[in-house]
Amino acid sequence: MTFICECCGKEHESWPAIGYAAPNSYNNLSQQEKDEIAVLDEDFCVIKYPEHVLRFVRCILIQKVNDHCDDLEYGFWVSLSENSFEDYLANFDNENHETNYFGWLSNFIPQHEFSASIPTTVVTSAGNQRPEIFPHKDFDHPFVKEYYEGISKEEAEKRIQLILKN
Repeated sequence: MTFICECCGKEHESWPAIGYAAPNSYNNLSQQEKDEIAVLDEDFCVIKYPEHVLRFVRCILIQKVNDHCDDLEYGFWVSLSENSFEDYLANFDNENHETNYFGWLSNFIPQHEFSASIPTTVVTSAGNQRPEIFPHKDFDHPFVKEYYEGISKEEAEKRIQLILKN
């Protein structure tokens, strides 16, 4: 799909969002576990282990692309505490609900190594759009640095191609 860019006035092909169908914790389950202890839809995922429950919501992250008019959009999953998850769920259809939650990024980007999840702020906004996530700037990880400094068009296209191949 092509469009005329408001930024530069030139015609561009639009980039697909890099979306994840489920959080990593769900993907790591066996099919039997998915059937017995997990619930997944387009916006929510709950995994009920005997000793604890994991709760996830689907969000977006917008990555600045320094040498291009478009940014790269990710469709990530973020884990929330029980209270935050219940508040988000209770207000899911409330078009005026605006708040922030603490969450943990629950998908991994193939170009990066992850020994731990990245802490984020999950921001809901009026209009019932998916929440946007912002990595915590003080967390030492290359992806966080890239988020705040931006990436090149070449890097963005490389990430898109890698996801499309998989």
